[in-house]
Amino acid sequence: MKRYLHFYTLLLIFALCTSCKKSQPEGEKIIIDHKTTDIITPYGSQSISRNIIQDKKNNIWIAAFDGVFRYDGKSFANITSKLIPARFFSVLEDKKGNFWFGSIGSGVYYYDGKTFQNFTTKEGLLNNEVTSIYEDKKGNIWFGVSGGASCFDGNSFRNFIINGNDMNEDQTGKTFLNRQPYEVNAIIEDKKGKFWFATRNNTFTYDGNTFSVFTHNNKPFKNVRTLIEDKKGNIWLGGPDGLWRYNGNTFTNFTKNFVGYIMEDKEGNIWTSSQKDNSGVWALFRYDEKSLSDKKPAVTEIKSGGNGLFGILETHDGNIWFGSMNGVYRYDGKSIFDFRN
Repeated sequence: MKRYLHFYTLLLIFALCTSCKKSQPEGEKIIIDHKTTDIITPYGSQSISRNIIQDKKNNIWIAAFDGVFRYDGKSFANITSKLIPARFFSVLEDKKGNFWFGSIGSGVYYYDGKTFQNFTTKEGLLNNEVTSIYEDKKGNIWFGVSGGASCFDGNSFRNFIINGNDMNEDQTGKTFLNRQPYEVNAIIEDKKGKFWFATRNNTFTYDGNTFSVFTHNNKPFKNVRTLIEDKKGNIWLGGPDGLWRYNGNTFTNFTKNFVGYIMEDKEGNIWTSSQKDNSGVWALFRYDEKSLSDKKPAVTEIKSGGNGLFGILETHDGNIWFGSMNGVYRYDGKSIFDFRN
């Protein structure tokens, strides 16, 4: 009798474990035939180009409003325009070499080189407007979306909602089908393991359990559009209130002009896409690393960019790429190359 009781106990435990096991949400899959779907061009995007990355194979990837482009050093291939009619805003290559493309209104697309898999609110994503993507140290993929953030562990989504001046994890399975008042513009995990969320409202930090409002002079630090951690552990924040550096104790303001993106290069220089003045004209600026401790650091204007400049990338060969309202540019330290020309 004891032997049968032991057998049925093990059977029950196995059944419970099986029922509790998470299964990966199955988004819509699209099979790719690159010979018939890729559109090859010498110039790439001719629309708003929001984010640029370089992958492990040295290809350049661009998330643009007219598609996702891959540049192999010779030509651009639009890999989505014949398959996915979406405006793309963000792009990430994960540690496994797969790609994630965030769109405005169509959720996020996972790309393994052979297929696209679309994740939306149907699979548990908080909102289908995906403005930023980040991979943390554990390999979780974070999506900054309208209304908060979603964290994907490979099996399921955990959602975190901005509610007024607070941000908290949602346990009810709630999703948003429409645009929300606040979106998450940028997410990073700093060297100490603390997460930072830049939103259109407050800036939040998250220790894995609790969200806290990040303050300056006892006031919430609001409307941050971009943030990074530099090699020294300083946090840089940019938005309508300018460019700020936080060293863990004190704040330093470098400009009051609107800053859209921040990037640190290999030499420690800080690059920004920023408005030049109140006229609304944007420019690419470089803040010299050797003078960042000065009250007025040396700043070089690289290029004026009309009414909008976006993501900035330093490639492995030291070139600087940046997005604009009508495509991408490349700066080699001496001259700027416009692919459209």
